[in-house]
Amino acid sequence: MTLANHGLSPADLVEIVVAALLLLGMLLWHPWLTPLARWLEARAVWSMVLIAALPVALRLALLPNHPIPAPDLYDEFSHLLEADTLRHFRLANPPHALPQFFETFFVLQRPTYASIYPPGQALGLAIGWTLFGHPWAGVLIATAAFCGLCYWMLRGWVSPRWALAGGLLAAIEFGPLNQWMNEYWGGEAIAAAGCLVFGALPRLRAAPRLRDAILLGLGLAMHLLARPYESIFLFLAVALFWAPWRLAELREVARFLPHVAAPLALAVALLAAQNKQVTGSWTTMPEALSQYLYGVPAALTFQPKVTPHVPLTDQQSMDYKMQRSFLGERTETLGTYLLRLEYRVRYYRFFFLAPLYLALGAFLFALGERRFRWVALTLALFALGTNFFPAFQLHYVAACTCLFVLISVVGLERIGRRWPEAARLVALLCAAQFVFWYGLHAFFDDAEWSQAVRRYETWDSINHANPQRRILVNRQLDQVPGKLLVFVRYSPHHIFQDEWVYNRAAIDDARIVWARDLGGEENRQLLRYFAGRTALVLKPDAQPPILTPYSAAAP
Repeated sequence: MTLANHGLSPADLVEIVVAALLLLGMLLWHPWLTPLARWLEARAVWSMVLIAALPVALRLALLPNHPIPAPDLYDEFSHLLEADTLRHFRLANPPHALPQFFETFFVLQRPTYASIYPPGQALGLAIGWTLFGHPWAGVLIATAAFCGLCYWMLRGWVSPRWALAGGLLAAIEFGPLNQWMNEYWGGEAIAAAGCLVFGALPRLRAAPRLRDAILLGLGLAMHLLARPYESIFLFLAVALFWAPWRLAELREVARFLPHVAAPLALAVALLAAQNKQVTGSWTTMPEALSQYLYGVPAALTFQPKVTPHVPLTDQQSMDYKMQRSFLGERTETLGTYLLRLEYRVRYYRFFFLAPLYLALGAFLFALGERRFRWVALTLALFALGTNFFPAFQLHYVAACTCLFVLISVVGLERIGRRWPEAARLVALLCAAQFVFWYGLHAFFDDAEWSQAVRRYETWDSINHANPQRRILVNRQLDQVPGKLLVFVRYSPHHIFQDEWVYNRAAIDDARIVWARDLGGEENRQLLRYFAGRTALVLKPDAQPPILTPYSAAAP
């Protein structure tokens, strides 16, 4: 029996539940929350630990309904390949003898077999993978680090009470329901690096200490390892923070510059070493070589300009060392730039729960203070700088996540100065929004009304739709004993972004090897190479995907 039979629609149910949550929040706010908040305000370490643990505990509690996320996007698989490579204590893998079967998005097959990305995101995945046996553990560690460090960062900008409120906001907004925590693409680790940078700066201004200088350098180094291009804007923001300081203040801080530079030097050395190992050149990035070989953007074609299994000539090496095709041949006009900027504004909604739009408006009244003008200028730097790049993903500006939380907190604080009950109501609306969606996923995931309501859920992402197909195929493969060779056979109408050919760092040692179906004549080479494996064919475009014993007959 549906809700409609009782005269209730999903929207009616949402309104009833939210109203009940708000009423409950109003009733419970004073009796026990206020004393608890005061206790935590005086105990920064305990608050930091609590806020770090909260999103992890809440996400683990959802595992019965929402298991460990399955990777789906090609960026995720590329980061996982790099994490697996790092677990083998390598920065690149030897090229395979038959690389044409393993061509895939954002992975080089020559001169080495490696991811095209810098090592920042993969390093966190590798640590979690090594310590706990699964790369998702690295995502959980990064989420905990970001939420705890966001609280620490806020204590350098606002009062302990508002820092606690901001830390809790970060835990519910970027925690168990957020797409960053439910994928392997990155975001939380970069955001944690931003917390270190933006938390160290005001502390260095107030009372320069060695610890804060080291944390500043560590944050800059972490960001450089994950997002080299966007690090330009982070360094500019740091320089602008110091610009208005008096000469005496600068001299006091300058004595800590070697401690800031030390982590940065290590990061630069690691990036150069990766370049050398992957591309053969200290200065040529793997992404630059990928865009030379596969075109710009690389995701549009798998027809490399150079045959994959033929060594590069000296002239070709010179070409990609000069990185002539890194940005491709594009004509950029002011109109195109402005249109792209206007379109991307909508993506920044990701960093604000809907009730916080009121706080965003109230933040404008804080711009009379120089430090908050610098915050706005930093956000503008990232928005304008990343707009030069033709593609955009949320983690490009992840370093600014704690600044978006700061804006929300400062806006609420400004509202609370004149209308305390209004600020409390906005906070309760944020809590109610989270409790409603979390409760839906935790207790009513399979309910009929839940399916109807879920289409209104914004920005939250427990899992993509496609991993259900991958999970189904993986379960079937788990039932086949021994080592497997799976040829992926696409239909003529295949959507090229839906890629299935991804492999571990040591392809020959993996239990399952995924290969492109290149036709019977070509496939025989790989069948001879993996003579001891059971050969299967996967047709991923079927509904559901079809897995059968290998047959040379192509569609």
